[in-house]
This record gives sequence, structure tokens and C-alpha cells, in this order.
Amino acid sequence: MGKKSRKTVPAEVIVTDGRDVASGKKEALLSVRGVDKSFGSRSRRTQVLFNVDMGVAEGECLAVIGGSGSGKTTLTRIAFGLEQADSGTVTYRGVALSGVRSLGMLRLRNESGLVFQNPFTSLDPRWTAGESIAEGLIARQAGHRAGDAGRRAASDDIAGAVRRALGMVGLDPDEFIGRYPVDMSGGQAQRVAIARAIVAEPRIVLADEPMSAVDVSGRVQILDALAEIRRKRPRTAMVIVSHDLGVVQHIADRIVVLHDGRIEETAATSDLLTHPRSAYTKQLIDAAAW
Repeated sequence: MGKKSRKTVPAEVIVTDGRDVASGKKEALLSVRGVDKSFGSRSRRTQVLFNVDMGVAEGECLAVIGGSGSGKTTLTRIAFGLEQADSGTVTYRGVALSGVRSLGMLRLRNESGLVFQNPFTSLDPRWTAGESIAEGLIARQAGHRAGDAGRRAASDDIAGAVRRALGMVGLDPDEFIGRYPVDMSGGQAQRVAIARAIVAEPRIVLADEPMSAVDVSGRVQILDALAEIRRKRPRTAMVIVSHDLGVVQHIADRIVVLHDGRIEETAATSDLLTHPRSAYTKQLIDAAAW
């Protein structure tokens, strides 16, 4: 690999103005600018992201699309502070992510929800759906109230939030609150995982290949659940990672196409599907499971 023409700067020391360069219209809630990332030892270093820009605004659903090995999971892990870039900028609400105790990172951790690929590995098999969904709320409220009355009030608040979250993803709380993952289908388990991600009413949600481990009927249920969240919480931003344009075209406002660690193109969903500029994007459209 040749030498870079510019000096690389650690991502945590840079602050941007928060503008969403891709859309040019709205200020980005979460912004990634000029991000590079490599893995491996110094002698066998492999670069997986090259000067990548990405931004998602409040209330927007952004899909990050690409084939296996395109770098989309690495990109979104960096965007959500789960991994550090070699260089570039990552900001949340205009403040740089500059370490685990930085203001930007604390805000992002407190105001985001994550949904992973396989619900049967992300959900604790020993816990009921209600326990899994309530976990984050219990951790947040620990120490915020004192005395028996306060604990009872907190418990009632959490129980109500858990039931509302289950209802939002299309699961009957009376039926599922006490059910274990082993007694659920893949689609049901993933909707419980989504309920866990949204129960604290986050400002932004990341769903990393949320439909890859479920069957076709489960995918429809998950898409319906995500659409319902958008309807009831229109200010919540979403980033959905997928390899399949056919899956995300029903919910995404805008699509970023990533190929071999580089942005192929970014466009509004309807524009990208009808007028793709990249040959690679055309291949993804042709291969989509509509």
C-alpha cells in the first residue's frame, strides 16, 4: 500500500460543524467524515475503509448497503463508538467522540439503541423477554430514587415501558413478557431485541443486519416493527445495515452504497433505485430480493 498524501489525525481530536454533507440539507445527528480504518500487523496491514463520509439526521432512516466484506459493519461500529477509526471525524450532536468519558460518547451511549444480527446470541437465554427489555432501564434508574415508594414507582414505570415497547413491535405483552428466547421464532426474538433497543426512547437506533437470521415472514414482521417505530416516534433516527436493497427499500429514506471500503454513491432511496449511477449499485439492484 502506498503512502498517504495527507497526514492522518486521530478521530477523537477533530470536531466538525455537524453538517450532513451527503444530503446538504439537514444537520447530521450522527456524522462520520473522512474515516480510514485498517486491521492487521504493521507488516501485513489491510485497509478496510477509505476516506468514508456518512451522516444521518434526526428522524431519518439511513440504510448502509454492501456485500460481504464491504466494510459496512466496521463503518457503523466506528460511527456508534464501538470501534476507533485510524483517522477522520466522528461526531454526535456536533461533539466529537473523544474517548469513553467524552461528552459526545456519553451522549451517544445514553441516547442510542443497538439491534444485532442474531437475536438468539444477543438475548440472554436465561432471561424472559420482559427481563431482557427492562435491563437497560433498571441500570439507568439505579440510584435515582430512594425508599420503598421510590422503588415501587420505578418498578411501575419500567413495567409500563416494557409493555409499550413490546406493543410497538407487534408482540402481545401478556403473551411475551414472560417468554424465554427458546420459546420464540427468529422473527419474534428479533422483535424482542428491537423492543429492548427502543424501550428507553433513544434518539438513534442502529440495526446491524437485523433480518439476516430470520425467514421471509420474520423479515416482514421486523420491517413492520421498524416502520411502526418510525410512525410513533418520528424524531428517532435509524441506521440499518444490510446486504439486500430489497429489504431496506421499504423503510429507508436514503441509502449509502459501500463497496470495498469506499462509498460508491449516496442518494435518496427512490432516486437510487430508479437512477443508479454506479455499476456496482446496479448489480445490487438486480440481485435484490424484492
